[in-house]
Amino acid sequence: MDHGIDTAYIRDIESLSIHDAEEAGGKGANLGEMVAAKLPVPPGFVLLRTCYRDAMHHGGVDAELAALHREALANAADTERLDELCRWMQALVRRAGIDDRLRRQVLAAYDRLGPEAVVAVRSSATGEDGADASFAGMNATITNVCGQAQLFDAVTRCWASLFSPRVITYRASRGFTDDPAMAVVVQQMVDSEKAGVAFTADPSTGARDRVVIEAAYGLGEVVVSGKVEPDTYTVSKDTLAPLDIRIGHQKFQIIRGSDGSDEVVDLDDTHAEARVLTDDELRSIARMAIAMEQHSGCPQDTEWAISRGRTFLVQARPITTLGHTVQAAETPNTVLARGLAAAPGVATGRVRVLQAPEDGQRLQAGEILVAPMTNPDWLPTIRRAAALVTDTGGMTCHAAIVARELGVPCIVGARTATTDLRDGTTVTVDGARGEVVSGRGTSTVVTSARPTAEHTAVSEVTATRIYVNLAMPDAAESVAGQEVDGVGLLRAEFMLTDALGGRHPRDLIARGEQQTLVTRMVASVGRIAAAFAPRPVVYRATDFRSNEFRGLKGGSDYEPVEHNPMIGYRGCYRYVKEPDLFALELEALARVREESPNVALMIPFVRTRWELEECLSLVDASPLGRQRGLHRWVMAEVPSVVHWLPEYIGMGIDGVSIGSNDLTQLVLGVDRDSDTCAELFDESDPAVLHAIRRIITTANKFGITSSLCGQAPSTNPAFAEHLVRYGITSVSVNPDAVDATRRVIAAAERRILLDAARRGHA
Repeated sequence: MDHGIDTAYIRDIESLSIHDAEEAGGKGANLGEMVAAKLPVPPGFVLLRTCYRDAMHHGGVDAELAALHREALANAADTERLDELCRWMQALVRRAGIDDRLRRQVLAAYDRLGPEAVVAVRSSATGEDGADASFAGMNATITNVCGQAQLFDAVTRCWASLFSPRVITYRASRGFTDDPAMAVVVQQMVDSEKAGVAFTADPSTGARDRVVIEAAYGLGEVVVSGKVEPDTYTVSKDTLAPLDIRIGHQKFQIIRGSDGSDEVVDLDDTHAEARVLTDDELRSIARMAIAMEQHSGCPQDTEWAISRGRTFLVQARPITTLGHTVQAAETPNTVLARGLAAAPGVATGRVRVLQAPEDGQRLQAGEILVAPMTNPDWLPTIRRAAALVTDTGGMTCHAAIVARELGVPCIVGARTATTDLRDGTTVTVDGARGEVVSGRGTSTVVTSARPTAEHTAVSEVTATRIYVNLAMPDAAESVAGQEVDGVGLLRAEFMLTDALGGRHPRDLIARGEQQTLVTRMVASVGRIAAAFAPRPVVYRATDFRSNEFRGLKGGSDYEPVEHNPMIGYRGCYRYVKEPDLFALELEALARVREESPNVALMIPFVRTRWELEECLSLVDASPLGRQRGLHRWVMAEVPSVVHWLPEYIGMGIDGVSIGSNDLTQLVLGVDRDSDTCAELFDESDPAVLHAIRRIITTANKFGITSSLCGQAPSTNPAFAEHLVRYGITSVSVNPDAVDATRRVIAAAERRILLDAARRGHA
């Protein structure tokens, strides 16, 4: 470092090592180790955390920041208060800014990179990018920074990002209570033609004999942010030869524009589908990543960039998640297809590719069903399948829901499985990894199975009830044997499809066969109700959309063609317009409740007061409505429920269940099944949480039951804690998530009690 630059404040990257992580942060220290490993690293320097601390002290805001930070950690589950506190803390950081003495130091270091150098300014918070925690992507990174003014602004933005809601929430979840501090890396930009990441162990399987490389055109931001589907290459560590290549689809790239800012450039179809990396580039990237792993002594997550034919490493950090993965099989079975891991378990069998449910008789018991997508007509076929793979779909699609309930390993969204997998070939489907490999897997595997009474040991007791979601009677007795408090969501659609035999209900009515439908529904719902009695079973009335009804035999004669059936002719409104069909469902429920009065009725997709009023009048006039003790629920899927719920309660509704998937998509205006907009779909978005909080608060105010049906409580502890703090009375999840959900809810309840006790002694 040149004379005049105080090394207590600023250090060149090349002078740092992992021992400087406390002052330079994980990112800065790791860059120093990369230089020590003789890897090609763009030059740069680090503003040590002392810069941040002195700047805040010199600006007179350090004590106030510390107090507000403690309050923010204590209110991490209160989104409104947390947002307010974070805005306050960030404003304090900006107010303090960078004092003149420190500015001179920064400019002296910046000038060494060249006149008006273009740099990336990256946060390097204390504790970030360590072996036991990764804040990757949470704090600020600003690219294409040029000139003094932009540099100082970028540094301040990095400091302020210490106090964003997501960082505070993460720190609270990990128990990090010390006052945070921020080092900042300033590094010469690589104007990359290609960029991406390289893992020296497979992050999805834990296998350490390979390097997994993701690549895209332009700046690497599109890869780490998930904005495009990158190429994915799996390379052998021993030979550096490709073991598997999956070409992504990249509609655009981000480059440095003529004005110095990021510019989005659309790619034509040829480039969008083209392979990004050559074999030579793959080997070069793999060698660098492996060298970094050997230098650090543990698997690494690295970021790389290629500019003018030269490959650079720009970041490296330990992989923090391998402890939660399963070691892959040692034999190199070829990966034939990859998709979204939708239902866990491993199954081996012969492939059977079917294009339509009417081909179902071709599938033999124990074969692997491969289809473009499934709907309720596929149910009899799925029951015979050893595993299910589909070209399209997400975690909430029909295939995923049915497979999880039946205990069938399932992969959805595999894109080209129906063309890549051939009839009669033997493959192994790993539903937890989302992979189909050739032949028989040789690793020790546990095939997915329905829960049984042997798995009912209770380790946690919760005040919040834990319900299950069900769709079919097949698993009723085994799931009822679990330690669950009832069925919070009994979907009608799959049972109805079975009862209809694939025909449209109006086709049955036209032939005078409606009582056959009623009898079959009584048998299915009755079996579930009896298995769970006396625990409640909340039956959600049929919520087929018009496009799904059209798929039934004869459906095209009765169903409208809608451009957006997701928000079209469905739910409560449909019952009002077709009361004769609704009457059949009500008759079936009435007959079930004669033997099992634990069944409640839930009305889905309620938009307005008047339609619910009309619907409830139909219920009241039916044999079901005249039975004593019938509980009437509504689904809270449409944001209008937030406004109308007090009115609904006044009309006799005594239960509300939040359908988090529909509510999220309608609050945020994003199709939950869209691959393109997937990153926008977030149940934890503050706007969604605000709606959920108001629904639960209203339910508590008027003394009715509130619930939420969805997987978020089991997979997202912060989301679960929000629900508990809001005062929800139950959650309903898939059977395989019951134990995890109970643990998460119990932990949230304990934290709330502990917080209350601490406040009482304060």
